[in-house]
Amino acid sequence: MASAYWSALNDTIGGDPVESLIHFYGLSALRLLLLSLVLTPLVRFSRQPALMRLRRPLGLWAAAFATAHLAVYVVYDLQMNWALVLSEVIERPYITVGFVAWLVLSVLAVTSLPRLVRALGKRWKPLHNTVYLAAALVCLHFLWSVKADIVEPGLYILILAVLLFLRKEKLFRYFRSSKPHNG
Repeated sequence: MASAYWSALNDTIGGDPVESLIHFYGLSALRLLLLSLVLTPLVRFSRQPALMRLRRPLGLWAAAFATAHLAVYVVYDLQMNWALVLSEVIERPYITVGFVAWLVLSVLAVTSLPRLVRALGKRWKPLHNTVYLAAALVCLHFLWSVKADIVEPGLYILILAVLLFLRKEKLFRYFRSSKPHNG
C-alpha cells in the first residue's frame, strides 16, 4: 500500500499518478475481497480448514484498500471539495454503487472486531453475509467505471458468479429465512 503511494510521490507511477493510485487501490480491494470469498470453497475442496484463518485478514485488507481507493479519490482527485464529493455520489451511478459498497465493507470491517462479534451474537452471521452484496456492488462499480474495455471487469464478474453459484444453497437458505412471515 505504502509502496504505491511512494511511487506516486516520486513520479514513477505513470502519467497520471492520482488515477494510477485510484486504480491500484480499487483493483487491490476487489482482488482481496474475491480472494476472501474463494477461501470457503477452496477449504471445502482441499480439506485444509487452516486456510479459513486467512479469510478475516483478507477481508480487512480489502476494506483497507477500498478505504485508500476512496481516500485518494476524495483527497487528490476532488481536493476534498465536499460539495463536489456529494454531487459525484448523487449524480454518478458508478460512484454511488462504489460508495455503498465501501459503506458495507466498512461496517463488515468494524464488526469483525472480536468484541463486536460476541456482542452481535446470532446477528453477526447474517450481517456478514452482506459481503456478497458488497462484492456484487464492487464488480458493478468497476464495470460501470470503465469507458470501453469491459474484459477485465467481466472477468471479475465471472469469478463472482462462479463463487455465488458454489454457494447457491447457502444463499437460497439465507434469503428464504429472511423473508417476513405472515401470520
